[in-house]
Amino acid sequence: MKKVSISGSLRENVGKKDAKKNRREGNIPCVIYGGEKQTHFYTNAIKFDKIIFTPEVFLITVDIDGKKYPTILQEVQYHPVTDKVLHADFLELVPGKEISIGMPVVLVGASPGVLAGGQMIKKMHKIRLRGLSEYLPENVEVDISKLVIGGSIKIKDVEFDNLTTLDPPNSVIVRVKMSRNVSADGTLDDDDEEEGDGEEATPAATE
Repeated sequence: MKKVSISGSLRENVGKKDAKKNRREGNIPCVIYGGEKQTHFYTNAIKFDKIIFTPEVFLITVDIDGKKYPTILQEVQYHPVTDKVLHADFLELVPGKEISIGMPVVLVGASPGVLAGGQMIKKMHKIRLRGLSEYLPENVEVDISKLVIGGSIKIKDVEFDNLTTLDPPNSVIVRVKMSRNVSADGTLDDDDEEEGDGEEATPAATE
């Protein structure tokens, strides 16, 4: 996993008034939990942007007045109207203690089904994994180089070294469906006009 660092300062008071004061000053109230005790701190909102406006998951070293905590970002609370960050929870990484986290899915290779005119449907953008932090990858790579029209790749089809998946084994990660006017063997078929099923489709080019 990629590593980043952010700095913060301890919160002198913990409560709604203190939290509002921090937000007015351009800071985000945060808490680190999972270790021996909870640590309440605040960090600059601008510095925080680099770890939330991305699908990537980071190992984050939080430096609070010189003391460093290895963490991952566990949850972010947003304002329901403005979408501004209100609060952030960090999970402290304790040696030998497993964690659970959703890792982004990255499709690799070229699907024969897509090249034949099929439509690729990415059903899962993250896969939930559990294990020690040192075994967590930057992302979950799913090889689609053998994915034909009508085929799919499920959780059970992907290997996770030293990690446990928390999603059902039969959950579909990605599939290729028959596009309109394209038959299963990749030839044009004027009579076949399969309608869309409302799922999210990706362009022919793979990620």
